[in-house]
Amino acid sequence: MQIDWNELHKYRENNRVEAKKAVGGLPRSIWETYSSFANTVGGFILLGVEEQEDKSLRAVELPDPEKLVTDFWNTINDRQKVNVNILTNKNVYIVEADGHRIVVIEVPRADRRDRPIYIGADPFAGSYRRNGEGDYHCTKDEVRNMMRDQSDVSQDLRVLEQLDLDAFDYESVRRYRNRLQNLRPDHVWENLEHIPFLQKMGCVGRAESGTLHPTAAGILMFGFEYEIVKEFPAYFLDYQEHDDETTRWTDRVVSNLGDWSGNIFDFYYRICNRIAHDAKTPFKLNGITRIDDTPVHKALREALANALIHANYYDRRGLVIHRYPKKVIIANPGSLRVSISDAVSGFSDPRNNTLVKLFNLVGIGERAGSGVPNIYAVWKNEGWQEPKLEEQFNPGRTILSLMLSPQDNRKVAIKSGDKIKVAISEVKKKAIVDYLSEHGSCKASELSELLEVNASRTKVYLKELIADNLVIADGANRNRTYRLK
Repeated sequence: MQIDWNELHKYRENNRVEAKKAVGGLPRSIWETYSSFANTVGGFILLGVEEQEDKSLRAVELPDPEKLVTDFWNTINDRQKVNVNILTNKNVYIVEADGHRIVVIEVPRADRRDRPIYIGADPFAGSYRRNGEGDYHCTKDEVRNMMRDQSDVSQDLRVLEQLDLDAFDYESVRRYRNRLQNLRPDHVWENLEHIPFLQKMGCVGRAESGTLHPTAAGILMFGFEYEIVKEFPAYFLDYQEHDDETTRWTDRVVSNLGDWSGNIFDFYYRICNRIAHDAKTPFKLNGITRIDDTPVHKALREALANALIHANYYDRRGLVIHRYPKKVIIANPGSLRVSISDAVSGFSDPRNNTLVKLFNLVGIGERAGSGVPNIYAVWKNEGWQEPKLEEQFNPGRTILSLMLSPQDNRKVAIKSGDKIKVAISEVKKKAIVDYLSEHGSCKASELSELLEVNASRTKVYLKELIADNLVIADGANRNRTYRLK
C-alpha cells in the first residue's frame, strides 16, 4: 500500500498530522499526540517520517516497522499507560512512502463518553489537546468540561442548591407561559401556579433535603443575570451590529446591563428579528396580507436558538453574535459533542435536553438534529456560499458563519467548470427577483447595471424567469419594463 502525500496535505493544513522519525523505537511523545488527537478532532501519526525545513514530509529508514506496531499495541492496551484504547486493527498499518516502509496510526475523534483520553492515572495531569501550535496540556477546566460531557444525564437538570426560587424573573416566566398558551391552548399544565409549572417543565428540582431550587435549565431560561453567574461565572450574552467589518459595533445588546433579565429566553426574543434584519424579503401575499417571513429568516432564528440551547455555559467565554450587512457570525461557548460532519448530516447529541424541550414547546428550534442540516439546505437553495461550522479549543468554541448575499459566492466556485455557469445564472436570477420585489418594476438596462453584465445576458436571464412564470414583461422595445407576476 502506498501513502498519498497529497491526500495527507489537507489534514496537515488543520494540524492533524504528526510526523515522528521513530528510528530508535516508539517516541515518548506519541502518547501525548494520541491523547491530543483523540480529545479534539482526530488525526494521523506517521512513524518513520520527518518534516523538512520547508515543511514538506520525507520518509526515513525505519529498521523494524512490525516491531513498532507490536510495541504500540502492547503499550496502548496497558491501562497504567493510557486510560482507554479507542483504536482497532484498521487504524494501525504499514505502508510504503518514498521507497521506505512507515507506520501510519489513524486516531479518530473519541466519543464524548470516553473523553478525556489521558496518559497515566491522573486525567488532570495526563490530558492533552491539539491546536495550531501542536499538542498542549489541558487546563483543569477543559478536563472538567470533558468529564461533564461523559454523562448521558442532561447537564441542565442539575439542581442548584445554592439558589432559591426568588432567583427567577417571574415576568420572564409569565411571558413564556403567554406564548405557550397562544401556541398550545388548553395545555395540560396551563392552570398550574408558577412553581408547580416550573417543576413540570424541569426548571425546579428537589434537593436531597426536600427543599425546592432552580435547575441549571431553569436559571438559564428564566433567571436574573446576577443569579445565573453564581453557577456560571463566565455567563455572558453579547449581540453586536456592525456597519462593516472594520468598524466598532453600532448597536449592542448584552446580558449584564441590569435593565432587563439577562436570561437566554428574553435574549432570544430581543434579537431574533434583528439578527435577520438584512436578509432579503421577497414580496409574497397570503390573500391581501404580505408574508415577511422566509426560509432564510427562519434558518437564522434556528441558528440563534441552536447556539443558546447547545452552549456549554460552564466554559470560559460567553456567547457572542456579530451581525454585518452581509454576514452573521454566531460563536457559543463549548465544543461540539459530535463531529462537524455528523452535525451537518443531522446527528445531534445535545448537552442541554431540558432547554431543547423548553424552546420547542413555544415553537423555537428543531428536534432530532434537523436544525443544522436545514440551515445548510436553505443556504444551498439560495445559491449562497455554504455555511461554515468550526470548532476551537482552549477555550471550547463552536462558530457558525453565515453569508447573507449571493454576491459573496462569485469568487467561491470558479474552479467548478461548467457548474459555475449554472450557479451564477441562479444567483443572477434571484438578484433580479429580489430587486423587482423591492422596486416593483424596472427596465432591462437597470438590471444590467445591477448584475454587472451586458444587455444580452440580462435578457437571457429575464427570458428564463418569464418561462418559469415568475416575471411579466410590459410594453415593447425601449419602453419595455419587467415586474413579478
